[in-house]
Amino acid sequence: MRILLVEDHVELSRWLSKALQDAHLTVECAANGADADSLLLTQEYALVILDLTLPKMDGLEVLKRLRARGSRTPVLILTARGGLNDRVNGLNLGADDYLAKPFELVELEARVKALLRRAQGNETVTVNCGALSFDTVSRMFTYGGAILALTPREHAVLEALITRVGRTVAKEKLFQEVFSLDDNANVDAIEIYIHRLRKKLDAIDEGRVSITTLRGLGYLLQAAG
Repeated sequence: MRILLVEDHVELSRWLSKALQDAHLTVECAANGADADSLLLTQEYALVILDLTLPKMDGLEVLKRLRARGSRTPVLILTARGGLNDRVNGLNLGADDYLAKPFELVELEARVKALLRRAQGNETVTVNCGALSFDTVSRMFTYGGAILALTPREHAVLEALITRVGRTVAKEKLFQEVFSLDDNANVDAIEIYIHRLRKKLDAIDEGRVSITTLRGLGYLLQAAG
């Protein structure tokens, strides 16, 4: 899943970006409100983490414009402006949650997971495809009850597939969720991670859970009938 982090404090942005990437999320960063607004006009994100006090355009204005365009992308406001009026204004403009600085990383991660889970419409904690299971809270994969060891990008590809289990996912859609605009890669890089995932799944139990290529359409995660 791809997240937009809008934060003008360079060190904080780097720290948060690293923490979110360690949680198997793809993170793009914007250091001012104008850049964030431009990205939100052209790119799709699973979640926006938005500071309020930003150069070039205030965070509340970014949020206001996003909602005026009809976007329902979840927005978590993250700011040192923790007064009641700021919280109320943000929520009234369409923010989904609010976390005041300073904060504990574990709380941020918990709120991010909750918003992503709510946006996906997942009422249950676990998504299954045959013997393959994905816990939407811990973001952990298990296969036949054993933890499946994956690299961050393998994890991102498999998560995009299992959260749409039974549906074909276009290569371009996978690319958008796995890579950020700053990554030096093209859409065909997805094939590398599909190949690696197939090898890992088959090494445990060949054919039990498979990723099928539908030419011209994308990829389909399915369990053997």
